[in-house]
Amino acid sequence: MSGPAQKGRLKRKAGWLLAVAIGFGVLAQSAQSDELAKNAFGAKSLPAASEPHSYGFYSKGCFSGGMAIAADGPTWQAMRLSRNRRWGHPTMIRLLEKLSHDAVQDGWPGLLIGDISQPRGGPMLTGHASHQIGLDADIWFTPMPDKRLSAAQRESVSAVSMIKKGGLTVDDRRWSDSRMRLLKRAASYPEVERILVHPGIKKKLCDTVTGDRTWLRKVRPFWGHDYHFHVRIGCQAGSVGCKEQAAPPEGDGCDKSLAWWFTDEPWRPNKNPDAPKARDIMKLSALPKACMAVLNAPSPASEAVVTLGGEGVPQTSVASAPAEAPTVDTTQPPAAANAYSATPTVDIPVPRPKAKVGQSSR
Repeated sequence: MSGPAQKGRLKRKAGWLLAVAIGFGVLAQSAQSDELAKNAFGAKSLPAASEPHSYGFYSKGCFSGGMAIAADGPTWQAMRLSRNRRWGHPTMIRLLEKLSHDAVQDGWPGLLIGDISQPRGGPMLTGHASHQIGLDADIWFTPMPDKRLSAAQRESVSAVSMIKKGGLTVDDRRWSDSRMRLLKRAASYPEVERILVHPGIKKKLCDTVTGDRTWLRKVRPFWGHDYHFHVRIGCQAGSVGCKEQAAPPEGDGCDKSLAWWFTDEPWRPNKNPDAPKARDIMKLSALPKACMAVLNAPSPASEAVVTLGGEGVPQTSVASAPAEAPTVDTTQPPAAANAYSATPTVDIPVPRPKAKVGQSSR
């Protein structure tokens, strides 16, 4: 066979092999995109080793460059360690640490920190609808004890509801001014956009807070949230793929929109209780395209190098700092955050099934 003819044949063969390879790649990517997102993201034990970015919305997205808060700090203890949900955007993690420190200065014994996010965010295997982009965190109303809880205790100890059993109002035997001050401190940070609490807790604040009440605008009533509060921070600088949530309505929220929660409408039974949750059917293809890259990105060398320790600094974080410095002063230890599925953007929320007091509705 002549030289030119042989070269032509080799080129055709190479082109065919490339086409086959691309075809297999497309098929593999297509197969992966059809995977349940909660399974794919729930299987990741470490974050994506890249710069911190949030993609998508609080209830439909992911994030890269995550950091973990240490299981133990001088002013906090993380709960439910087996879930591996101590991860968040670096701004959130530093904020939680700052809140814990400031809260102690205000007289609170220390924080018990609940779920933040999975290492790379995304839908969770169980529980929350939100907490997907590293900008949500749960904080218990139960104060940190004066001893270190064992890993087993952190799985079994129950938080205490602030609401009267079977009712919608605060149990005054459990509520305290110190809990009000904790919420006020969390709301004081400019990064915090929302704090979700049970409607009965919001009513208690409306009835008792005196002086400056502007911070009450950030405290929003929502189903559940009787034994913990949920802090949500906004999209951070550099996260161009992050979808902002509409700002809370003007005013302190102590109006007819709060009164609605004490009618029958919010607590009517779900007409279709067996319908699957979005979390349980969401495919990878439904998430922002960037989430596929986040999912497949390399991991850091270990959890330790991306964990914020008890001294207010990362233990050799691989995640780069945000493009713009956050307003949180990271030289001071502790701060907080948390939230839920997409909060209704109307003054009077859309009805949802009643969450049993003492149980999470997420």
